[in-house]
Amino acid sequence: MSVSGKTAIVTGSNSGIGLGVARELAKAGAKVILNSFTDNEEDHKLASDMAKEFGTEVRYIQADMSKGDQCRALIEKAGACDILVNNAGIQHVAPIDEFPVEKWDAIIAINLSSAFHTTAAALPMMRKAGWGRVINISSAHGLRASPFKSAYISAKHGIVGMTKTVGLETAKENITANAICPGYVLTPLVEAQIPDTAKEYDMSEDEVIEKVILAKQPSKEFVTVEQIGGMAIFLCSDAASQITGTTLSADGGWTAE
Repeated sequence: MSVSGKTAIVTGSNSGIGLGVARELAKAGAKVILNSFTDNEEDHKLASDMAKEFGTEVRYIQADMSKGDQCRALIEKAGACDILVNNAGIQHVAPIDEFPVEKWDAIIAINLSSAFHTTAAALPMMRKAGWGRVINISSAHGLRASPFKSAYISAKHGIVGMTKTVGLETAKENITANAICPGYVLTPLVEAQIPDTAKEYDMSEDEVIEKVILAKQPSKEFVTVEQIGGMAIFLCSDAASQITGTTLSADGGWTAE
């Protein structure tokens, strides 16, 4: 099964992992829906540039993933959804007794509840088409914990649990649901943090990458957005048709320890 001609919706996809996955899907011939909470000229240009680059249809649809009704409206506005990549996410770091309530609520809404709403709206479309792929971007933190990230870790563990449930509910249909669990991925956001972290620890940038950012990643190498995109393409293939309700890790050995 090729993704060519399939409609793929990728939430939170105007940068980082989401954009990387969207690009790989477009390269493989899928019709792609880009999404974020903003709605400016750059967002729509990103879509038109990607369409020209890969010779496929690419649209940008604004939707705030913290709002359940907008999550569902995104799917409806797309008009079809063969491949759903739930990627939208935010982060905040603080001890649990100091964790701002509004940050907890926002992280749970965007990182977890949004995937519930989009999946609920997309499954009827997949059933009608007789084929579908739900791909949730979880994290190594969906399988392991770290201090000071209570909301993010709760949400990412929740995504793994929901993936299992959707996999079971669709097991007799030509629909699969899986979660990709990356370790640290080299995104513009992470790259931007490296110089400041180097100053903070009085280390070289290379030392910061190895000893601070990739401290838990045994390979001492970042995962790339292209690798995550490649995993998404694989999960859409016939070779992966019996892989459902499970997690696929790309974390340089993090969760092996």
